[in-house]
Amino acid sequence: MIWPKSVQDRVKLGGDREILRSYPYRSACPSTVWAELTAATEHELFFAGYTNYFLWTQIPAFAGLIRRKAESGCRVRFLLGDPAGEVTRQREVIEDVPLSVSTRIRITLDELARIGPAEGVEARFSTAEDAVNHVSLSVFRFDEQALVTPHLARLVGHDSPLLHLRRHEDAGMFDRFAEHAEELWQRAAPVTP
Repeated sequence: MIWPKSVQDRVKLGGDREILRSYPYRSACPSTVWAELTAATEHELFFAGYTNYFLWTQIPAFAGLIRRKAESGCRVRFLLGDPAGEVTRQREVIEDVPLSVSTRIRITLDELARIGPAEGVEARFSTAEDAVNHVSLSVFRFDEQALVTPHLARLVGHDSPLLHLRRHEDAGMFDRFAEHAEELWQRAAPVTP
């Protein structure tokens, strides 16, 4: 045997090689990771979190960065939950926190409005039928990398785990999560001013 068992146990060979890092809490992922991924992205930024509001507090000068990315030809998308939707209302009861889900979505909408009509920045609301699937899984795509948060029962997003993924193969973990977000996007309704 060429490799001792201790080395084999540490070398990623299968689908798990797409997992760069895992965090027990989204809030444990350093803000520098979010900022560096956003800054390095050239083609595709897709923020498919249900509220996305934390991006403006997590990433320094986020609005300007998004505007510059869009102006340089990067596609920038935000998939949000409907602030007036039934799933949003139910989630507010479950979370029972002062900064409600609908308020967090409205913060994102206000921040997007401040960015202005930047070419290449799109925003949509997930459909009522898809909202339950959207609220339970956030996918943030940065070209060939992603930060994914599967939301745990009664916890808010920052208290749920996070996986940092890099695409290595067709139909791997990255592709599966990216396809989930794309499916929600295809059926979503445009956010109108």
